[in-house]
Amino acid sequence: MTTYGLLMFDQAEELDFAGPWEVFTSSSALRDGADTVVLVAERPGPVRCAKGLRVLPDHTFDDHPPLDVLLVPGGRGAREVETHNPVTTAWVAETAAQATWVAGVCTGTFLLHAAGPARGRQVATHWQYEEALEELGDVTVMRDVRYVVDGNLVTSQGVSAGIDSALWLVGRLHGRDHARAVRRALQYEPAPPYLADEPIA
Repeated sequence: MTTYGLLMFDQAEELDFAGPWEVFTSSSALRDGADTVVLVAERPGPVRCAKGLRVLPDHTFDDHPPLDVLLVPGGRGAREVETHNPVTTAWVAETAAQATWVAGVCTGTFLLHAAGPARGRQVATHWQYEEALEELGDVTVMRDVRYVVDGNLVTSQGVSAGIDSALWLVGRLHGRDHARAVRRALQYEPAPPYLADEPIA
């Protein structure tokens, strides 16, 4: 049994947690409900995310089950270092130390840096914030790679890359064939209609 905990906070980027949540819950369904996926926030009550989606956490910092996997999404609340909530960073540090795997999506890596788990590691983050993260020091930012694995830390670039890293993680936990089955169940076969690096007319 694997228990996944996804951190929630105001201004979290929706797809940063919703994508991995879909991967983890689909993985559990294919394992006959063997796993648990929970949303964890500092306080009970709705959390308003970056684009306005309101999400109700399952647990608070004080009452969640032990987590095998801790996932930290990005968003303004994660990347604005000067506004980091010390209660949240302390919880991330303590929970990460007890988890088997720690994952960061997009600018969630900033919060993992502030809390400690990303320090001294190779990491990925959204391309717009690579330089800012590097300037914080004690971290090696890897460019042009969708996700990076360093020890038990998995970090990824923006939004959809979090799905890739989540699929890698369930493959590591439950086997590559299982991860392929999860991908097929999600029909995750990216085929974007426009290339991101095409010049804009």
